[in-house]
Amino acid sequence: MTFPSDRGRQSVLGFSAVLLAAGLLSGCGTADTGLQRSAARQLQARVLEVTQASSQDNPAAALKALEGLEAELEAAQTGGRISEERRRSITTIAAAVRADLNDAVAAAAADKAAAEEQAAKETQAAETRAPAVETPAPAPVPETSTGKKDNEGKGKGNG
Repeated sequence: MTFPSDRGRQSVLGFSAVLLAAGLLSGCGTADTGLQRSAARQLQARVLEVTQASSQDNPAAALKALEGLEAELEAAQTGGRISEERRRSITTIAAAVRADLNDAVAAAAADKAAAEEQAAKETQAAETRAPAVETPAPAPVPETSTGKKDNEGKGKGNG
């Protein structure tokens, strides 16, 4: 996925985090949803971490928070606090969010590399510019056969 700008990247990250939150929170907390209230609260806290990092345009932190969410999800499933179907649903959404975050990290790295390359080119161009041309010193005045310089003794009244 290519992002046209930082604003576009933020929009995608925000949307991904909202998608994750919506998938997790839809109908949470009842026995019919396959998600116990305690597990829902823990997972909601993790989703909030992902959402906050995404909204701050920090995809690396959002990925780390997403790893925490996935670990919490695994623990909830192991403890019987979430159904397999619900875990799969959340995992599918989390995978989509992870893909968006990975794209954002790659785009940020590409932007940084392009900026560094541009700075290196500018530095190299500045170093290879021709040095300023020095003005040569004036040529010495040749002496005449009398041993005096041409203008000596030609002042006022000497003629």
